Amino acid sequence: MIRFVYILLFIVSAGASATGIILATRLRKRYGPGIFAPLLYFQVFIYTFGFYGIWGQVAIDLFLGQSVSQELLQQLHDIAMLLSLPFLIFAWYMLIRFTGGLAGIATGRFWFIAVFLLVNSAVMLLLVFIIAGDKGAGTGNVMSGYYIIMNLIHYFLAAYLIHFPWKGQNLIHDHDRKIVAPVLFIIMMIQCVPVMFMERGEWPGMIFIFGFFAGNLFLPVYFSWFTLAHSFASSKETVTTGSFDEFCRKYKISPRESEVIMEICNGLSNKEISEKLFISLQTVKDHSHHIYIKTNVKSRVQLINLVKDEV
Repeated sequence: MIRFVYILLFIVSAGASATGIILATRLRKRYGPGIFAPLLYFQVFIYTFGFYGIWGQVAIDLFLGQSVSQELLQQLHDIAMLLSLPFLIFAWYMLIRFTGGLAGIATGRFWFIAVFLLVNSAVMLLLVFIIAGDKGAGTGNVMSGYYIIMNLIHYFLAAYLIHFPWKGQNLIHDHDRKIVAPVLFIIMMIQCVPVMFMERGEWPGMIFIFGFFAGNLFLPVYFSWFTLAHSFASSKETVTTGSFDEFCRKYKISPRESEVIMEICNGLSNKEISEKLFISLQTVKDHSHHIYIKTNVKSRVQLINLVKDEV
């Protein structure tokens, strides 16, 4: 019975992973890498951790649990988890980059990356120090505590960035914002609570696996069906008004550059812009670079926010 349930969970996990990565890839292709590249990387890293770190633990127990000593079994668990940890950390970072980008915050700067890594390292070292005093505790306790604490922090921060965007800059509608932020908080709880009861049997672990893979599918599914389509539709209506001409005069935007800006706000990728305007891909990149310099922005997200604010 237990093995059958695990087989079903594995099928669900594989399906959720494939769906999430495919949807995130389509979003990145449709709206450009500036917005959705972090979401795609989040999907890749989080599901790599899921299969390598989580399903790796299950496989070790199912196939080696009865044939090796408990000491060796624990060592295999520790090795698999520690090797998969970097994927989890990078996934959390990409989650913050994605939600920060939607909120108009630059999270790709060196100081942010340094602080992010410092906080993760500090929490890990603190847990090692605390649990070291308990001779009955092992690496599993450290990893469980680390996962609970850091998952709470990162998902709470992601929900906060969505709900309270920087200086009111947000690429999604208020209606969607009020849905995405609470759901992220609920996903955080679903993924963390079962970890606290892992030692009480198989079922908490199964609930955790389902919550982990299904919960991380939420963002690409939601953004594929709702938010960004409405947001860019609003941007398209905005940039076709007369005030857009004033925007171009203010920043000394050329006619061709103005066409590129409009297509960026409509969600087209560089390749799609080149095909629509019948210019080379490199020309689109050059125009984009000149636009960024003239408007003093560093990404598509900041450019769209600037257009929405001034037009």
